[in-house]
Amino acid sequence: MTTAIAFENVSKSYTVKGRPFEALRAVNLTVEKGEIFGIVGFSGAGKSTLLRTVNALERPTSGRVVVDGREISALQGRDLYAARQRIGMVFQQFNLLESRNVYKNIAYPLRLAGLSAEETLDRVEELLSFVGLADKALAYPSQLSGGQKQRVGIARALATRPDVLISDEATSALDPQTTGEVLDLLRRVNEEYGVTILLVTHEIDVVRELADKVAVMENGEVVEQGSIYDVFSSPRHPTTRRFVSSVLHHVPSTEALEKIRAVHHGRLVQLHVEDRETNHPFLSQVAREHGVDFNVVFGGVDELQGRLFGSLTVELLGTDTAIDAAIEGLRRTATVSEISAAPEREVAHA
Repeated sequence: MTTAIAFENVSKSYTVKGRPFEALRAVNLTVEKGEIFGIVGFSGAGKSTLLRTVNALERPTSGRVVVDGREISALQGRDLYAARQRIGMVFQQFNLLESRNVYKNIAYPLRLAGLSAEETLDRVEELLSFVGLADKALAYPSQLSGGQKQRVGIARALATRPDVLISDEATSALDPQTTGEVLDLLRRVNEEYGVTILLVTHEIDVVRELADKVAVMENGEVVEQGSIYDVFSSPRHPTTRRFVSSVLHHVPSTEALEKIRAVHHGRLVQLHVEDRETNHPFLSQVAREHGVDFNVVFGGVDELQGRLFGSLTVELLGTDTAIDAAIEGLRRTATVSEISAAPEREVAHA
């Protein structure tokens, strides 16, 4: 695949009240052309600083940012202006010109780029239709809802036909339904225009719904990255696990486990379900084969990028011998770990 954006050992330092502050620390990431790539992290993780290096609103203290084969972090003047025309940006707070109507907001970058009035009209009409605001051309930002404002922001970002679109918390000011509509629009931007999208957010569910790949940042560093499926189904870093557990309630907390044990006195096992190419029998059939009863007491299974994953906490009832055999049978389709209250019983199978 062709690389659209490459962060090569990117660091950024500031001086705050006379003391050095490292906003970015040796970040290495690659975004391929046509991808939707998400960057998540809690407040202060450095994700917005990293995003702003893509169009040189921030310049690295060290390292390189390469966009479509050009080191944008080294460009100046007209070369930088020309490069920025190929990079659209969508903001959290919309950044619309309140004194101009929707048409003029979208037309603004086209006029700066030197397009004629006729060319501008054609492009603005095309974009208004694309974002579903053909009837709002003469409306002013104050007359629009938050979702409509963000649609205008997306249309404006697409005005100069960029190859890359960067999105800085574009949905965090929106309600859940409007967020879904904006995410659908961004997906269309990617699919119909072939635009590479790099988005930062603290909302892990946004990345889960939209992105192909994700990087997790903490204290200016990338602590985990990979495909959405891999990161969500098997998070390794504690920060990633915190994010994932906030939207996927598959594993019981310590408090929930205590409540479960108070009611269910059989042996408890955790089944980590993955989408494997196998037709082996799963829980109910394995239980029947070995004369074991079972109760699913916690967890769930989700679908992501067309693949299943999840975790089930299951109570197994029967003799120890039968349960041991059932656990071995379950290993054919799941990772199994026993979470019985008795420490000596704890086993784990990869």
